[in-house]
Amino acid sequence: MLNLPQRIENVEQLEELLSRPSAGLVEYVKNLDGDIMILGAGGKIGPTMTMMAKRAVDQAKAKKDVIAVDVLPLDDLKKQGISTIQCNMLDWKEVNNLPKVKNIVYMAGRKFGSSGTEWITWAINVMIPHNVADVFTQSKIAVFSTGCVYPVVDVYTGGSTETDTPNPIGEYAMSCLGRERMFDYYAAEKGEKVVQIRLNYALELRYGVLVDIATKVLNGEPVDVTTGFMNGIWQGDCCDQVLRSFDCASSPASVLNITGPEILSVRWIANRFGQLLGREAKITGTENGKGYLNNAAKANSIFGNPSVPIGRIIEWIADWVQKGGQTSGKPTHFETQDGKY
Repeated sequence: MLNLPQRIENVEQLEELLSRPSAGLVEYVKNLDGDIMILGAGGKIGPTMTMMAKRAVDQAKAKKDVIAVDVLPLDDLKKQGISTIQCNMLDWKEVNNLPKVKNIVYMAGRKFGSSGTEWITWAINVMIPHNVADVFTQSKIAVFSTGCVYPVVDVYTGGSTETDTPNPIGEYAMSCLGRERMFDYYAAEKGEKVVQIRLNYALELRYGVLVDIATKVLNGEPVDVTTGFMNGIWQGDCCDQVLRSFDCASSPASVLNITGPEILSVRWIANRFGQLLGREAKITGTENGKGYLNNAAKANSIFGNPSVPIGRIIEWIADWVQKGGQTSGKPTHFETQDGKY
């Protein structure tokens, strides 16, 4: 269990807490065979994932490398002593030149801006997975996917489980299923070991569903509760679980939902932010009882409860947005049920 502060004062403290490995991860890394490579390490979650892997390896005193790969330079990670490689993963030849590492976290993907430039979304979300899957047939690969490959479901279902049939809505979600299918093919036909990580949603203080809601409440903007329910998990807990998921990789591919154990009410979250921020939450719409909801009972049985509870994350975010803490300015569009991002 992390020693959790009452508030987070700055980005440096936030990033230290996000990337702090659990004792379970440190022990897991001691016994993990081979190096770890993070593909797509420059995204929103990639730096946390990479730093956590590096810290776990260092604390375990394990003789293995952590390698970060992205299309853009990774100077901040390089300053932390992490091996970095710049690679255009749309180019099969460049992917083939990457070190043949045994354990890979695949994180490259595109969501925001998908509407209007769908061809780019499909190229990034399907062509790159093909290139990676084709090259790394001897690796264990934890593939970042999304709960959006499931259909929008009724809250009373308890959320989609790993055995539910995907039914993506919209081109973004379809391309994400395409990403999964590329890895599925190589897992089924070539013996590659794959676990598809279906995530809903990673939470931290600079972006995410809770930041979207808090910002609206702070600014006196209405919070639409039509999509009235959600689940989420502290980004550090998400990364910790993914880095311990290599044993779940299999041929054919397996699926693992990662999120928090609760189904949360958006209306309740907005009103809680209102209490913490001293503002009345303005609610619009009426819950239709549906949302992108994951049931993470399987992951919960493997890894246990997240170390950071939702209530504490809400308190941190309220303090963060009220004092003008850094945010990404990229809304998640969690209200979306038509698949248009």
